[in-house]
Amino acid sequence: MLKKLLFMTFAAATFVVQAADPGSTGQRPATTGAWKPPAGLTQARIWPGASPDMPEGSKPAEVMFDVKKVPGRYYTGITEVTVPTMTVFKPVGDNTGAAIVVFPGGGFRLLAIDLEGTEICEWITRKGITCVLLKYRVPKSNHYWDREEGRHVTPAVPFALQDAQRTIRLVRATSDQLGIDPSKIGVLGMSAGGYLVAQTSNISQATYSPVDAADSLSSLPDFAIALYPGHLCREGATLDPTIEVSERTPPTFLLAAWDDPTNKICNTTVYAHALASAGVPMEVHVFAAGGHAFGLRHRELPIASWPSLVETWLKAINVLAAPSSASQGED
Repeated sequence: MLKKLLFMTFAAATFVVQAADPGSTGQRPATTGAWKPPAGLTQARIWPGASPDMPEGSKPAEVMFDVKKVPGRYYTGITEVTVPTMTVFKPVGDNTGAAIVVFPGGGFRLLAIDLEGTEICEWITRKGITCVLLKYRVPKSNHYWDREEGRHVTPAVPFALQDAQRTIRLVRATSDQLGIDPSKIGVLGMSAGGYLVAQTSNISQATYSPVDAADSLSSLPDFAIALYPGHLCREGATLDPTIEVSERTPPTFLLAAWDDPTNKICNTTVYAHALASAGVPMEVHVFAAGGHAFGLRHRELPIASWPSLVETWLKAINVLAAPSSASQGED
């Protein structure tokens, strides 16, 4: 019965109609048609029915648009997401049995779905790891900056965290189908997605009522990767009090640029200090330059080495197999 319920949830593709111009500075008009995953892949609803705790009434249509990052360079943003989905990218070559759920950033206003989503999954799968891209609900779905009020706001219901916990549980519940070792399910997030990494790593209690048997499984990841995270450093350079680091917090990899103008380095260092104080295995890298939202695109800077640093760390914590001594001796 469990497999039947999960298959119905996992296999149901969702196609959402996109709509109007987002009308925000630095953005081009909304593109025609709905966001679709790369050819050959399908996005599947993570909830068997309506998403939990959503207000009643008509829902706005999902919007897709291009965001200007630097002259001549754009990334794809999506917002008004009310039907969260997951897209599974199968590993290329040998399957290591590991999986990583990716949380794109966007300040909980939008999702940088390619820069911090599909492009990251393409790199992950080349390492023999299954990648699961989560399109979680936005906007105002977690701690966010309200531009009109000029202050941070924490919503009563953290829709994005609900979606993240549910997705980790679904991946764990369908591990046999996906060819995944259920003890090697990690998370990776950038910017706001990095905050979801910290939340899922430390908040074990469900933030929604169970909907099927998958919700009896743990939502804690087995390892965690947060790049230029935000929303963690609060007043007085202290850690968000809802993030209670403990011995249950998984091994964690942190990376950021000192010159990040959006998510100050405190977001990384305050969390690193909490991890260290709790004795959580961790690795921390801080680069002088890189700014914010660099993804895999800052190839001219030293911070571009972060993928190889992550790969080495995954071998160190036994998620990936370390090269044999014989192969290490080869030229």
